[in-house]
Amino acid sequence: MGIGREKARGRLPDYSPRAAVYCRVSTTGQTPENQVDALRAFAAARGWTVTEFVDHGVSGAKDRRPALDSLLAACRRRQVDVVAITKLDRLARSVHHLVALGRELEALGVDLVVLDQTIDTTTPSGRLLFHVLAAIAEFERDLIRDRVISGLRRAKAQGKRLGRPRLHQVDVAEARRLLAEGLSLRATGRVLGVHPMVVRRALAG
Repeated sequence: MGIGREKARGRLPDYSPRAAVYCRVSTTGQTPENQVDALRAFAAARGWTVTEFVDHGVSGAKDRRPALDSLLAACRRRQVDVVAITKLDRLARSVHHLVALGRELEALGVDLVVLDQTIDTTTPSGRLLFHVLAAIAEFERDLIRDRVISGLRRAKAQGKRLGRPRLHQVDVAEARRLLAEGLSLRATGRVLGVHPMVVRRALAG
């Protein structure tokens, strides 16, 4: 349970929740001021104490973002009660990434507020919406896994070789001929230009 929710229920009337507001712009030519202003106003209306984290010129597709990494580190140190952003795509790369972040924040007792998508886990309806998103992400993962498994089974049934392609192609008939002429496995590999173990695996396959 986040401290912000405790305050909303009147259990911590004198406590000002510590909010981490996160903003991101993809290019250095863009400005985060519109995001920052909206989040400052929202936080002020709720009486939050704000710390700002801003990533400049950082793509949302990147796994590592300096300001986001710092924000998550602050959450893990229990220095944050609620994270606020303007849009989901400012924080997460995908629904799966969002759900993973959301689950970590929930485990840490940190609430998540997304202004434009009206997600607010300090409220029952906001928590419900987030759990619906998590269920959709899990369902999508299951569908993808089932499609992959079905595709592998179909390829195997059609006699297709699965796994990584072989780096060396060995003429099995030529290898057998050379061995029948009395050449050793090492000599056969030398003639074919491959390692002897490659010849052995080709003959075994």
